[in-house]
Amino acid sequence: MAPKDDSTAAPPVDETGVNVSRRAFLKTVGVTGVAAGVIAGPETEAQAAGPAPLGPGEVPITLTIDGKPFKLSVEPRVTLLDAMRDRLDKTGLKRVCDRGSCGACTAIIDGRTAYTCSMLAIEAQGKDIRTIAGLSEGTALHPVQQAIVDHDGTMCGFCTPGFVMASIALLEKHPKPTVEQVRAGLDGNICRCGTYKGLLEAVLEGKKGVTRG
Repeated sequence: MAPKDDSTAAPPVDETGVNVSRRAFLKTVGVTGVAAGVIAGPETEAQAAGPAPLGPGEVPITLTIDGKPFKLSVEPRVTLLDAMRDRLDKTGLKRVCDRGSCGACTAIIDGRTAYTCSMLAIEAQGKDIRTIAGLSEGTALHPVQQAIVDHDGTMCGFCTPGFVMASIALLEKHPKPTVEQVRAGLDGNICRCGTYKGLLEAVLEGKKGVTRG
């Protein structure tokens, strides 16, 4: 026996006594969703999506380096190291590993050491950035710089700027550090020439003339 054709059957009746078909119900849900989207409008959608992204082109930023403001434009992907070296000609910071492992690009940012190769330039806005370029006054070296020279703590020189900044940050935190504190404070910096003994002696001597910057 062929199945009975229910296409002409009356739609089911809900508890309120209103005839409701599945097709009518789905149509109503679809129309309601579209209407809600129209009412919300693009402004609401934009707010839900969050702040507008920066880039990919250059954006204007201001960096405070060694007490002076510098205005420049960079792509959001540019690191602080590249912005300072390539745009501001601050080549005292060295690019060696370029992956945050050697410490040659160390700067002091808001009182703490940081690898500038691992920080975006746009993230450094509003922060106090101190580099090796702001240490010497004329021909007079910073006490830590002079101590490194006196103790022959440099050879090729690529790591030296990072060691100087890390040493100053250490001495500002521990004015009279122990040997163990010096070793721990400079643990993030690498000297491929192996002048660690001279650097250690230089930091222990340099503490005599270091005051908080």
